[in-house]
Amino acid sequence: MSGALVLREDAGGIATLTLNRPDKRNAINRELFREFRAHIRDIEAGGSDVGLIVVTGAGGHFCAGHDLKQPPHADALGWLRQEMLILERLTTLPQPVIAKVQGSCYTGGLEFALSADFIICDPSARFADTHGKWGLVPGWGLSQRLPRRVGQAKALEMMLTCQPYTGEQAAAMGLANYCVPSDDLDAKVAEISALILGNSRHSNAENKRLIYDTDGMALGTGLSHELMRNAGFDPAMRMKGAPIGDAKKAD
Repeated sequence: MSGALVLREDAGGIATLTLNRPDKRNAINRELFREFRAHIRDIEAGGSDVGLIVVTGAGGHFCAGHDLKQPPHADALGWLRQEMLILERLTTLPQPVIAKVQGSCYTGGLEFALSADFIICDPSARFADTHGKWGLVPGWGLSQRLPRRVGQAKALEMMLTCQPYTGEQAAAMGLANYCVPSDDLDAKVAEISALILGNSRHSNAENKRLIYDTDGMALGTGLSHELMRNAGFDPAMRMKGAPIGDAKKAD
């Protein structure tokens, strides 16, 4: 579907979702968001075929943010809530999610990237929160996810100055996991994807769940949660006769 606003390609256990409005630097309008939502629902319902998701943009840019030229929805708050919730569903997918970023990653685009578990970029990437330039405030989770990723002081700096940061700066502050040369970007995403997919999907999903479920908990509460909400050994690995490490064996 060449006219699709979100392209999906599945290969080797990876579902790649590509925002596809390159002439608009992949700015998000409602039609694009509806297509993205449909893909997330399909992945949720698709069983175990997909082990990892990569979100990226067409035409050398990740996403320039919300398309402000589109008139507001008649139920602006209701639609905003739908958008926020679908990005939360992206975050809470059991599969790890990688945002592969080139070029613009501004405002709503930054919120999209922050909804992923990993951000991998190249030097062309430019990360910025420009809500303040338009008299807007975040509605897709930026005020919560950005400080959790880079710390409160750096998040305030980004939000209050609205200045762009390079891919190298993003990696240095912990916003991006990796910044690699443009020619190496695909290979780096493939390398990290292969490392992740080489491990138990059960462990990947449960490790991800434990990290997000215990975010903000006191240490003692988090330790209790890990113990009492532990999903245990991967049944598929047990069936294969995989050994259990000595540290996990009962006395």
